[in-house]
Amino acid sequence: MWEAYKKGYKAYLQLEKSLSGNSVEAYLHDVEKLTSYLLNTGNTKMPQDVVLKDLQLFVEWIGELGMTATSQSRIISGIRSFYKYCLTEQITTLDPSALLDAPKTKRKLPDFLSFEEIERIIGQIDLSRPDGQRNKAILETMYSCGLRVSEVINLKISCLYLDVGFIRVIGKGDKERLVPIGSDAIKFIRIYKDNVRVHQQPQKGFEDILFLNKFGRMLSRIMIFYIIKEMAAKAEIKKNISPHTFRHSFATHLVEGGADLRAVQEMLGHESITTTEIYTHLDRDFLRSTLQQFHPAFRK
Repeated sequence: MWEAYKKGYKAYLQLEKSLSGNSVEAYLHDVEKLTSYLLNTGNTKMPQDVVLKDLQLFVEWIGELGMTATSQSRIISGIRSFYKYCLTEQITTLDPSALLDAPKTKRKLPDFLSFEEIERIIGQIDLSRPDGQRNKAILETMYSCGLRVSEVINLKISCLYLDVGFIRVIGKGDKERLVPIGSDAIKFIRIYKDNVRVHQQPQKGFEDILFLNKFGRMLSRIMIFYIIKEMAAKAEIKKNISPHTFRHSFATHLVEGGADLRAVQEMLGHESITTTEIYTHLDRDFLRSTLQQFHPAFRK
């Protein structure tokens, strides 16, 4: 009987919320977890009959499965979304998830790189190789624009407005945004596009993709991860580095330079300002130097 509700919820996520396929599947998976729990415990309640106590027992159950607090919070968020749909469609008159507490999670800040470390990493690329020109253009673009790895591998030639210093990025949920791009990134994109990519034959369906692998297809996320890890090792940087480190460094350097948080939110493509706030940590040396410069009590 839950299947009809799931179908309706799926349509709601696709049509009303305009979520991507991956996001829709993630939300449906959360509801699947709840229905699996109800089935396993012999609970035959329909969505309108479920109460807070049922959901609290469900949270205990997923905790006993060994899920991390972050994973539990993600599932609870999905359940809340489902009941928001149920209220909208008048399937329920009350939301049993409204008072459901999620486990507290620590907001772990990822490592970020200084500008000098970014230059050291990019400086390890062997520009005598064709893929070297491509890799330099990729890393310069990731740092210049703060792109997600999925955004850089999907970047299209038709979305480049290099003459006016912008690129059009397709982010989460297929939402588009215009992002300024720096002069170095523009230079190395042009070098790659005009001197390397022009000699490649893109496979069908990849003609508009900017960064191609040796087979003329889109690069994988793992390939970007591998490139960055290899260059970081050559630069002898010991931090835990991934493609996201470049995005995090981009945002951190903007905030340290005094950028408005709303502008950073817009450039990163965050739907909520609270997501952007994780990027506003400032290292202690920067905080101390700021206080010494502007606070009377520190001018001694």
